[in-house]
Amino acid sequence: MNPRWIAFLLLLGCTPLLAQAPAPASAAPRSYTNNLGFSYTFPADWDVVDMSATLPVARQQAQQSATTEAEKQGAACIQIALSARHGSPASTVVALVLPFACLGSVMTDKDIPGMAAGAVEGIQQNFDIAEPAYGSYALGSHTAWIERVKGTLKGNPQAQYTIETVCSLVKKGAVCWMAMAADDAALATFEHGIVTLDGEAPAALVPATAFDTKPAS
Repeated sequence: MNPRWIAFLLLLGCTPLLAQAPAPASAAPRSYTNNLGFSYTFPADWDVVDMSATLPVARQQAQQSATTEAEKQGAACIQIALSARHGSPASTVVALVLPFACLGSVMTDKDIPGMAAGAVEGIQQNFDIAEPAYGSYALGSHTAWIERVKGTLKGNPQAQYTIETVCSLVKKGAVCWMAMAADDAALATFEHGIVTLDGEAPAALVPATAFDTKPAS
């Protein structure tokens, strides 16, 4: 599966949040739960942003970039499950999900490495990137793939981010998280967010050893 449209949707989910004005103090819940079978916890001072108006446009553009019918179906099924921002300059977190029931097929572990590794292609549409790094690690019985780059927003050399993408599978679908972190504190917040996958024991999304093992090609 070509991951280009997945990366493209992640970027469409994240990039508009960078330009939004700082929000007032948030009463956002500390934990997001998705009916595909996972949850993700983040600080209450990160503001949840409604991206429902953005998704139809993102889907249309992703479908236009798709090269096969399977990719077009995937672009039609993918959902922006969570989008949140914090600080000024803004750091953002977006979670995308791809329900297998909509897709009409079940992805396997071999499909996931490209979802993280291929994010570089999408990132390069909006960012000049450097220092790419990849890893693979266990979240309970699940495998997670991670990709991290340094990114400078094109046309704005002062806007420098660490962009990190984590993808995994749950029983009912695929999930990818992406952070565009303006500073080390925001990146740590993203990585230390607690996830549960299919009811297993909670764990930090990104362990300190995440980049010790390279994903299989």
